[in-house]
Order: sequence, then C-alpha cells, then structure tokens
Amino acid sequence: MISVHDAGRGSAVGDLATFRTELHRCLSARADALFELADAVLCADGPVRSLPALSLVAEHRRGHGALYDALGAGRIDVERLRTVVASMPMPRAADGRIVLAVDVTCWLRPEAHTVPERILCHTYGRGKDQHIGVPGWPYSFVVALESGRSSWTAPLDAVRLAPGTELAAVTAEQLRAVVDRLITAGHWQPGDPAVWVVMDAGYDAARLAWLLRDLPVRVLARMRSDRVLRRPPGPWIPGPKCGRPPRHGSEFIFGDPASWGTPDVTTVTETRLYGTATARAWHRLHPRLTRRAAWADCPELPILEGTLIRLDVQRLPSGATAKPVWLWWFTGLGHQSGGDNPDPTMIDLLWQAFLRRFDIEHTFRLLKQTLGWCVPKLRDPHAADRWTWLIIAAYTQLRLARPLASDLRRPWERPAPPERLTPARVRRGFRHLRANSPCPAGAPKPTRPGPGRPPGRPNRHPTRRYDVHIATSNATRKTTSSKKKSANPRPRRTG
Repeated sequence: MISVHDAGRGSAVGDLATFRTELHRCLSARADALFELADAVLCADGPVRSLPALSLVAEHRRGHGALYDALGAGRIDVERLRTVVASMPMPRAADGRIVLAVDVTCWLRPEAHTVPERILCHTYGRGKDQHIGVPGWPYSFVVALESGRSSWTAPLDAVRLAPGTELAAVTAEQLRAVVDRLITAGHWQPGDPAVWVVMDAGYDAARLAWLLRDLPVRVLARMRSDRVLRRPPGPWIPGPKCGRPPRHGSEFIFGDPASWGTPDVTTVTETRLYGTATARAWHRLHPRLTRRAAWADCPELPILEGTLIRLDVQRLPSGATAKPVWLWWFTGLGHQSGGDNPDPTMIDLLWQAFLRRFDIEHTFRLLKQTLGWCVPKLRDPHAADRWTWLIIAAYTQLRLARPLASDLRRPWERPAPPERLTPARVRRGFRHLRANSPCPAGAPKPTRPGPGRPPGRPNRHPTRRYDVHIATSNATRKTTSSKKKSANPRPRRTG
C-alpha cells in the first residue's frame, strides 16, 4: 500500500530527477564540469568559502583547474533553464494565488579594478551605519513566496543590471517574461486569481503598474513616508471662465495627518510577533506624474488610482521603534477602479503579503553565506551570470528535495518537523539524496596541465582596467555653493 505521504515523496523524487536531467541538457559547453560543480556546492561540508576547495568534495571528480575553466569557457542555455525552473512545482499563498517578490541584491567587487561593467551599488551598514556606494554587480531577482512563517522562496529569474539601464524597465520586462512562462507551464489559467507582485520602496510602483497593465498582475509596493498623493477631482461645472476639467484633487500628504481625512477601511488584528496591528486604508489615491525621466515620452500622462494603506504595529520582534508602513495597491486606471476597492478582508491580506516579502532576505543570505554566490573572484561578467544560474539551479534542487530530506541536526539545535526544515538543513542531507538521483555527468578524461608562461618571462599583456560606472559625469565633482542652507528645510514632497 502507498500512503498519501509516500505518494508525495514519489512525486518529489520524480521532480528532482526530472530537474537534474533537464539541467544537464541546459549546459551546452563544459556540461559535465558545470553539473558536478553544482553538486559540489550542494554536497560540501559547511558553507562554501573557496571555489577551488570545491574540487576536494567527493562528488566533484575533476581537478581544481576545471572549476574556473568551466565558469569561464562553459555555456548555459539560460532561456531553457528559465523554462525548466518555471515548470517545477510552484509555492502559493494561503488563498491559492501566486505571489511574486522583486528585489535587487549586489555582488560587491570594490577592489576589482580589472572587472568591467561595475556599478556603484547601494549598501547600508558599511562604515558608520551610512548609505554608501560600493562598486559591484547588482542583480534583480524575481522569487515566488509561500504562506506562513518560512525561509523558503522559489527563485524564478535573475538579471544583472548593466550600466545605464533603467530599473523599472528591466523589472517590467523581467516580470513579463516570468508571468508568460508561468502561464505556459500551466501554473496560471484564465479565471485564476491575479498574480500579486510585492516590492519595496526602491521601485517606481506607478511606472511598473503602467508597464504591466495588460497582464493579470496586481502591484503592491511600499512607499516612502515623505510622499504626496492626490485624490480624484471634484465635480466640474463648465463655464466660460472655468478652464479645462481638473485632473487632480486635493493632496494627501503622508507627513500631515490633517490632510488624511477619514479612512475608508480600518482593521485591527492581534498578532503574535507584532502585537496589535492597525491598518487604515484610503481608496482612489493616485500620484501626480510629470513629464520627466521615464514619463518624458508619454503622450498623455495616465491617472493610476490605487488604495493607500497605513500599517501601525504595537512592537517589533527586534525591540526597535515601530514605524508606520505605507503601502500602495494599484486598482486601475482612473474611473475604471471605482468598483475594485479592497474590502477589510483584502486589506489584511495585502499587508500580510507584504510582510512575506522579507522572506527574500533569507534567500539572499543563504545564497551568499552558505552556497557561496559571491565567493568566486571572476573577471568576466558573463561568467558571473553563469555562476549565478548554477546557484539558482542548486537552490531549486534543495527546494525540490525538501519533502525527501531528514533532519540531520546538530546536538545544540532543536528538532524540527520535516515540513519546517530550513534550506541549510536540507542541504546537509542532500549527499544521501543524490545517490538515488540521476547523475548524467560523465567521468573526467585524463589530461595534463598546460606549460603556462615560462619562468622568468614577464607578462607583456597586462589586463585592462575599467572605471566604475556612475550615473552622471559630474557625480564625483565637488560643487561649492554660496547659498546658505536653511536650518528648517521644507519636507520633501514627491508625487
């Protein structure tokens, strides 16, 4: 007899075997070396601290020189690998919908002067708790979130931001491709709930909502506390001196409670971690767009109406001061959004979905600190892209092996049920699961290392050095102004 639990294990075994077979087919050059490199990352004892040290792992049957050679001369069919990752089982929220989170994380390379296409990456906490720019490669990730308290996500795509690219345009194209692959794989069908996209305050939510308006996607974004939105205009009476109809109504200033008015929806929820959570929502608020930056070529500026949510919690688990969180939920274009205002139940689902967005931080920490995403000292950005997708493929195997892993805990760790195992605990037992999974990589062929440069002969071809890309040519110039700054500047207002 096969129980329900055994049937689930059988499905997980099949998914893991299928993914490993398809992964090897996606490796078009140095396939065996790249495949064994991903296995070495999964089967290494402890965190990955050095790329050549992975050659000492038993699952990697090649020498240490094959590691960097595989990343430098290997090839990965990324488009096919994206399709394979999207076809795997997808985590969903409690109501069955797909919730995607987007964020940018950086591979810092501050001292790598011979590395091209570096950008000043935004970092915090380096130095005296200041926001400073460090040269590196920023990557935009799209992951699928699941419900409940968990450190698991499903990375679906990663794109390196090239110098001079616009974050909103790259993210919109990335999300459009991800949603198309999910629809092709059958994870979303007509009639299903819309896909939610959750993002932090660093994104232009209005721009993304406009670029994705033709997809079954709804945007939920956090806004800065110094923003200003507009209400719908009041009734307009035509007359000889009235002018054209107004497009914007009164202001909703985040920092001025007198401009808020009575909220349309108010909910109070008791939580275990945050105490009493109070959410207040105001419907039909939109940002006032101007013909600058990304909207410079837009013939007619749209009215992007949404619901603004202010979330106040009683306490934070860390003990820090609890600050209010402003969330903007895109509901439609102008008058089309009148019947799509969220009810109290939807308001609670929205701010809870935003809290789930922080699960992506656990994924970034695992990729960097455990799987060694930022460990290799690569010079070619394309080699960095190949290594990034190998890490994503390794993490996907951990996610598929999650129902099969046993708890190999340390003596000082608490026992955890199988459904509560973290990705690091699943990785401890992956070596045992690999023995029962297909390994299409062939045995290495005997070879000898090359002679290299003769001793005593200097290098007559020095490596080219590259400058760090900055937004403007005057960014590093120090400008002196004779105008005295005011002691009480006016608050910043954008909208």
